[in-house]
Amino acid sequence: MYRLAVIGKDVSKSDSRKMHTFDFKGLGSECTYDLLSTAKEDFDATVKKLIAEYDAFNVTIPYKLDVIPYLDKIVGDAEVFGAVNVVKDKIGYNTDGVGFMLMLENSGIDPAGKKVLVLGAGGAGRSVIKKLADAGAKVYAYDLRKENLETVYKEFGNFKPLYSLQPDDYYLIINITGVGMHKTEGISPVGEDILSRTEIACDLIYYPRKSEFLRIAESLGKPIVNGESMLFYQAYYGDCIILGKTPDAKQAKKLYEEYRIAYPD
Repeated sequence: MYRLAVIGKDVSKSDSRKMHTFDFKGLGSECTYDLLSTAKEDFDATVKKLIAEYDAFNVTIPYKLDVIPYLDKIVGDAEVFGAVNVVKDKIGYNTDGVGFMLMLENSGIDPAGKKVLVLGAGGAGRSVIKKLADAGAKVYAYDLRKENLETVYKEFGNFKPLYSLQPDDYYLIINITGVGMHKTEGISPVGEDILSRTEIACDLIYYPRKSEFLRIAESLGKPIVNGESMLFYQAYYGDCIILGKTPDAKQAKKLYEEYRIAYPD
């Protein structure tokens, strides 16, 4: 029985426990899973406890960068993106990017050669920008914090930073700002003027299932995708790392379909 947890500022409404315990059963194992909402001043003590007492743990907003100094090393996408969402044996991994790309693939979205607008260039935004650019998308990114854009551009380039937003024709707009959940529920980072010009709208928020961003897009007749499947897929890839198993995209999709049947709401 593996002992796992997720640490974040507010994970009280997180589906991580359901997803990881479901995944572990599908992968032939079992786990307990704790949700640890942690204030900034308690982060140090909580991370040290996780490293000492848990088999592995996940990291979410806003601690994906803060956890790195506590680790022996970061590898793979975590090293590329400078952000960690899975920790095992004091090694940091990042499965956000592969989870995101599998979500697009299984939603029938192919960004290659198309204009994509990414809203938000923080922890998850960095990985999404890089993965989209690597997949051949023409990436545009906007963040209220200019320094986020400049940091990511210095690291990766290969996209166009936007310092103001004007309506334009996009194949896909992705909200990675976090605006629309918790205290900002019912608020969208952009309005009809921007969303009316996109073909597809995607929000990495999964609770509520239909953010204000997606509600506006749907009211305009746009196909919408919420972030639940990405969360599930990145969890699946992370659990494969924890269990030492080779991930399989078809298995991930099958498990997600079974998960949606088991947890329809």
